[in-house]
Amino acid sequence: MSWSRKNRAERTAEQAWEYLTSAMTAASEGAGTATNLAGKAGDKSRKLAKRASKKSSSLANQAGGRVSSVTDEAWGRANAAANALAGRKPSRPWGLIAAIGLIGLAAGWAAASTARAAQERQAENEELELAETAIVVTPTYDER
Repeated sequence: MSWSRKNRAERTAEQAWEYLTSAMTAASEGAGTATNLAGKAGDKSRKLAKRASKKSSSLANQAGGRVSSVTDEAWGRANAAANALAGRKPSRPWGLIAAIGLIGLAAGWAAASTARAAQERQAENEELELAETAIVVTPTYDER
């Protein structure tokens, strides 16, 4: 009996050693894969950081533009307030008034041209209709 127990113990030890060897092999292969994945992750993070840097730069430029326009508006309002306090009346926006006048002139001209063309078409249609329905009467003289 001791012989079979020894064989069973040796077989169990042998199986344990095979399991341990395969586990160590798998772990070393997994470590290689993990190293490759870590390298890829590093590359990806560098690309993402570069992209984030570009995006933040773009956002900073947009914010700077907005601050500039707000600053310009604030200066304009401050100057208007100072002029009002000094008793000066604000100037009329002649450029805007002229632009609106030109737009009105163009709209009026377009409306008048369209109305004139519509009246001409209507007159032509009436003339054609009259020509189609006209009865020509020719006088006849009776010879008596």
